[in-house]
Amino acid sequence: MLHIPILRFGEPYRSLDVAKTPDFKTKQPYVELSMANAGVIRRDLLDQQRGKDALAKLSTNELLAICKTAAEYFLTGTLPIGDEMQSADDYVRQLSATTGMPYVMVRKNMKKIHGVLDKMNEVLDGLTRGVGFDILDRGYGMHAGYALSFVPRAAALGVVLPNNSPGVHSLWAPAIAMKTALFLKPGSAEPWTPFRMIQALIKAGAPKEAFGYYPCDHAGAGEILRHCGRGMVFGDVSATKKYENDPRVEVHGPGYSKIVFGEDQIDNWEKYLDVMVASISENSGRSCVNASGVWVPRHGKEIAAALAERLAKLTPKPADDPAAPLAPFADPKIAQRISGIIDNDLAGARDVTSELRGSDRCVELDSSTYLLPTVIECSADHPLANREFLFPFVSVVETPESTMPEILGPSLVITAITENQAFRKRLLASPHVGRLNFGGIPTMQISWDQPHEGNLFDHLYGRRAFQKAG
Repeated sequence: MLHIPILRFGEPYRSLDVAKTPDFKTKQPYVELSMANAGVIRRDLLDQQRGKDALAKLSTNELLAICKTAAEYFLTGTLPIGDEMQSADDYVRQLSATTGMPYVMVRKNMKKIHGVLDKMNEVLDGLTRGVGFDILDRGYGMHAGYALSFVPRAAALGVVLPNNSPGVHSLWAPAIAMKTALFLKPGSAEPWTPFRMIQALIKAGAPKEAFGYYPCDHAGAGEILRHCGRGMVFGDVSATKKYENDPRVEVHGPGYSKIVFGEDQIDNWEKYLDVMVASISENSGRSCVNASGVWVPRHGKEIAAALAERLAKLTPKPADDPAAPLAPFADPKIAQRISGIIDNDLAGARDVTSELRGSDRCVELDSSTYLLPTVIECSADHPLANREFLFPFVSVVETPESTMPEILGPSLVITAITENQAFRKRLLASPHVGRLNFGGIPTMQISWDQPHEGNLFDHLYGRRAFQKAG
């Protein structure tokens, strides 16, 4: 059986304590992970400056070149994994085996990670808002006529990673270009992507001392977030709630992303049907930037019916089908529990897709459990109006334009389809909108020069007052 080791400052370490991750279909052990106990993690974290010192020997431009080379290694290369080698096709097959994600979605996520590594200069330029990279190397300099100086907030970034989608791993990658070491806790079902990214970066020339990879339990994850100067955590509300008021930890929980229409554009809603469908269904609805709500002043019933008709065509297909639109759940109990939550809260709302399909939401194909796309029509105060689940789920809510954005609640992404300048100004002024798109831009569409959620540069660096004589 393939064994994935711990990486302690880039060096493989085989532990006596192991965990076995099963093939999601056969339920038989598929890969064995060395597990790091809290003591090992705590000991290594005492020396976290070691990784930062190794990165400091390289200029930012050198690190950007390393990221660009690593992009190709990650996408197409054959890289070490334990005592074996992993081709790109091996990676696709292995990740699919433990998570259920169809091959086509794995490859799309690979390209997303490749894009971030390949365009890291644009990513860093966007995060710093054009500060010269020489200023980052020297620690001070002039920009737009002003003296600037930046101080690192931490030697290392500790990251507790999820299982839901490989694309999220692109969010920690810029830390290397910012000369910050990494202590990563991978998800139990998705250990593949962070390990492959690390190996690609090391092969491209990044110092191995900058990388820690620690499969571990909750106690170990807590040590990483507690003792790294800066942290990043992914998960549902229950997993991330304890860190929501900790400024050291950047929280990536549910996105509650939405598409909203203004009064001036709602009669043109059919023009934006493709935008809505893509926002809801891409990546099988597993990203925090997937739209889980469409909020409109009118035409709610028509929009819900049109979305249901389109989304009901998305049906389960085998993992190797190039047109597979849905990802199964590695744990069938999770799918059943989610479906039960929706059914229990349905009173006072309509499951439009169920009425159209006339079949169960939770279905099986080839020993795999799927949740079929679900469109709910409900009022703004309904329990399902502002919910998010790990499959294509959307609530269509009618509410007057005058109530938005206050009634929307926190939203990672809002695509606002309106030309009304007063409405746009209210959205721009809202502290609850993380990312704002004006016009028919899918919530899933990203731009390399825009932060995804928060700003990793601001998270890792602080600005200080600076003066220099002469």
